[in-house]
Amino acid sequence: MKLERILQGQGFGSRRQCRQLIELGEVRIQGEVVDNPGIDVATAGLVFEVEGETWVYRDKTYLALHKPAGFECSHEPKHHRGVYSLLPHQLVERNVQSVGRLDVDTTGLLLFSDDGAFIHNLSSPKKHVPKTYRAELAEPACDKLVPRLLEGVDLIDEAQPVCALSARLLSPTTLEMSLDLGKYHVVKRMIAAAGNHVAALHRSGFGGLSLGEGVLAGLAEGDWVYLEAADLQQLHPAA
Repeated sequence: MKLERILQGQGFGSRRQCRQLIELGEVRIQGEVVDNPGIDVATAGLVFEVEGETWVYRDKTYLALHKPAGFECSHEPKHHRGVYSLLPHQLVERNVQSVGRLDVDTTGLLLFSDDGAFIHNLSSPKKHVPKTYRAELAEPACDKLVPRLLEGVDLIDEAQPVCALSARLLSPTTLEMSLDLGKYHVVKRMIAAAGNHVAALHRSGFGGLSLGEGVLAGLAEGDWVYLEAADLQQLHPAA
């Protein structure tokens, strides 16, 4: 593939901008300056530098972000900063999208990709990919809270009761629950229907990936990391 096309596909701007970067000597491969935009370069295993920063060629890119509170999951945020401001502009330029959304006040694990099929598969309710949440409750939980969530609660606009896959109390005011739905405000609505309210919400897991473990160990709020093939396999733990 021509070098200028590689740079454009990796998010370094328009074809013209990428050509200029190359002609100005800002691109290196194996430590050597490459100033010919039209040179053919093999993409398999390609590692290159642009303006002194090292990049690995990725046909499709997959990311995990530890979302802080106060960020909207939108390219055009209205009232707060957008989560895309936490990512390098090259990744935004190649049009990565979030896999679903988290409310502005919800923290935790948020995935991104420019692979449309990947996003669809993880977002589709037919795939039953579990997500795990930790909710700080407004009041100490009663004895019936967890059984109600496991048995199913009635929600407006839902024909059938909505059940948690799992639910347990970590403390009188901290609830951990998993579900495979992506409905609007579903965790908050379920807990309200079960007789309590959410004071703060955090998503700790998506499929088999969990914050604080494996590739996500030590991932601080506002930080992100690439997901590799082995990490992606963990998103479908039953597969």
